[in-house]
Amino acid sequence: MVHTGYNPALVALSIAIAVFASYTALDLGARLRDGAAGPRWAWVAGAAVAMGGGIWSMHFVGMLAFEMGLPAAYDLGLTVLSLLIAVGVTGAAFTVVSRPAAGIRAVLVSGPLMGLGVAAMHYTGMAAMRMPGSLAYSPPVVAVSVAIAVTAATAALWLTFRHNSVWQKLAAACVMGVAVAGMHYTGMAAATITAQGSGAHAAHAASLGADQQNLALAVAGATFLILFLAMLASSLDQQRVQAELRMSEERFRAAVQAVRGVLWTNDAEGRMVGEQPGWAAITGQSRAEYQGYGWADAVHPDDAQPSIDAWNETVAKRRTFVFEHRLRSVDGSWRHFAIRGVPVFDGTGSIREWVGVHTDITEQREAEAELRESNEEIQRYAYIVSHDLRAPLVNVMGFTSEIAATRGEVRAALAGHPEAERIDADLGEALGFIQAAVTRMESLIAAILKLSREGRRTFVPEPLDMAALVRGLRDAQRHQAETRGASVTVAPDLPGITADRLAVEQIFGNLIDNAVKYLDPARPGRIAVTGRVVASGYARFDVADNGRGIAEQDHARVFELFRRAGPQDQPGEGIGLAHVKALVRALGGRIDLTSRPGSGTTFSVFLPGQASRGQRTAVEALRLAAE
Repeated sequence: MVHTGYNPALVALSIAIAVFASYTALDLGARLRDGAAGPRWAWVAGAAVAMGGGIWSMHFVGMLAFEMGLPAAYDLGLTVLSLLIAVGVTGAAFTVVSRPAAGIRAVLVSGPLMGLGVAAMHYTGMAAMRMPGSLAYSPPVVAVSVAIAVTAATAALWLTFRHNSVWQKLAAACVMGVAVAGMHYTGMAAATITAQGSGAHAAHAASLGADQQNLALAVAGATFLILFLAMLASSLDQQRVQAELRMSEERFRAAVQAVRGVLWTNDAEGRMVGEQPGWAAITGQSRAEYQGYGWADAVHPDDAQPSIDAWNETVAKRRTFVFEHRLRSVDGSWRHFAIRGVPVFDGTGSIREWVGVHTDITEQREAEAELRESNEEIQRYAYIVSHDLRAPLVNVMGFTSEIAATRGEVRAALAGHPEAERIDADLGEALGFIQAAVTRMESLIAAILKLSREGRRTFVPEPLDMAALVRGLRDAQRHQAETRGASVTVAPDLPGITADRLAVEQIFGNLIDNAVKYLDPARPGRIAVTGRVVASGYARFDVADNGRGIAEQDHARVFELFRRAGPQDQPGEGIGLAHVKALVRALGGRIDLTSRPGSGTTFSVFLPGQASRGQRTAVEALRLAAE
């Protein structure tokens, strides 16, 4: 039996190599999974060379640290094979675990693969040793060494690819380095060396000690050079990532400024902390003034408490913050801002901070106010004009009736006159034209009055069962539909909305009435009302028929006041669809048309599921508009 020992300095050096190599390789592998720039094979090769070369170097230095009092040499072929095993197996493990979609199953495959590779490299390297003695192993201890390698390699890969912080990768590297070293020295403990002759003695071993140490330092130096180059590649990639992040941040800030926005950040509890140059620029507040909830001092007194309440509620519910309020600007004026803030989560699902943007919408709100005032002025003029037109029209109607009443007297007075019959016929025709024109004028004035009153009336939103409401409209027009041989079907699953009942009834009543009026007499009429919920909380309702259809060039004009399309063989003044469009807009929605002559028409009405802020209500529920 040969008495053995270890050189403490070389043992420490071997463990340092193992940890350093593990950190470098795991860092490269993690970058590969995160989509680092460059071809995938290059990063896999770098990780494999770093880990495999580091493991092999650790093994070599560990063997040189082993003092057994016998001269030893190494078979070149087996030594190179041990290096190739280490590099190849670790490369295969990194290929499996670094895939973007890899999960715990990939770790459970790559961990044992890497552990077995470490063990195979070790025992191949041991088999390469040539010395005047015999080598035997204890199977139980060998099994323990393999188990250490597999378990620790699996744990290290799981730690690395679960999260990517520096401290987590360092912990994983320590686990992996200790695993490699633990496997090596456990494997060495499993070996029993028996000398075959007395030629080997301590003096001879001592004479080789200096050469062994120099060789160990040379191997370690080469290994550290390889690892340094790998770390340099990782550092360059990190610089690239940081440069991209800076460019992305600059683009984001430019985009915020392009939409007249100001970027701000709050801590996890929703307090404004740190430097906020954007906020200071628009409000003039200093850092001491806006810290915490001091930002509320720059908010309009009427908006401050609602803003704080809404913000606290949003922070508690961890959702996106969408609001509006007025801020005092540097020049002392109050400006309207739309706010949108989103929580930023860390890897554990906890909120790290809040990032938000204040967008100046003062001009937009002023334009909307001017537009509302202009519309109201137009409505007042329309009401006044149409009301005043009625006075002379009533006179025309009255005198026309008197002329019609005296027609018989004129006919009697002209009895026997040779032109009496022609004069009576001309008078009747003139009276007919006058009466038709008066009736037409009366209907147009009534339409203008109706639209002007509609624009001024107050909408009262209420929850609506749309299926029941539309069925009621269908039943009210059942007689007209049956007369024309048409059927009207209403889907039972129409989405409910909150809106003004009368306005919604007028919208769908007009659409169903139009569909019945303009059916194609050549085929049975089919009218269907369907609906579904679409994006952004809107409900879509389709009123589809198989009627005449509308030519493409007339799609826009049918919504214009007093404009009609196609054959004018049905009664109407051309105000129905204009009225529908005005009501839909007032409710905060829109109406679309798809149609083709001979195939039918579909009107698609989009209405908000909840009452839009565009609706005029008797009482303003919120002073701040929340979207």
